[in-house]
Amino acid sequence: MTYLLDVNALVALGFLQHEFHGRVASWVARAKQPFLLATCSITELGFVRVLTQAPAYGFTITQARTLLLRLKEADVPRFVFVTDGLDVSHLPAWVKTGKQTTDGHLSQLAKANGAVLATLDGKIPDAFLIPHS
Repeated sequence: MTYLLDVNALVALGFLQHEFHGRVASWVARAKQPFLLATCSITELGFVRVLTQAPAYGFTITQARTLLLRLKEADVPRFVFVTDGLDVSHLPAWVKTGKQTTDGHLSQLAKANGAVLATLDGKIPDAFLIPHS
């Protein structure tokens, strides 16, 4: 199974001090094989944006980029990169507000690539909610 991580799940996995790191890391450790994690341009750029803009993290662009590249180079879990060829016409009907646009897009991008969107947000239809330990 392939899971496209949303930005929050990716940040939680990559940043050891994140409040949900244990939750995401535990899920990854218990996952049944074959198991792949996916990123895309939106989630990778979001990872860098969050780690550089939030005062709690205090990363530079170079540090955030390096952290993400190291995470993706690890053997376990194995990461794949999903290219994004979807335009706005692919937004699902459940997207009703501006705050839902990225979630809707990522959900459709995952489906278009045979994956499932994995998230810490229980309000995204058809997404996999990363369980508590």
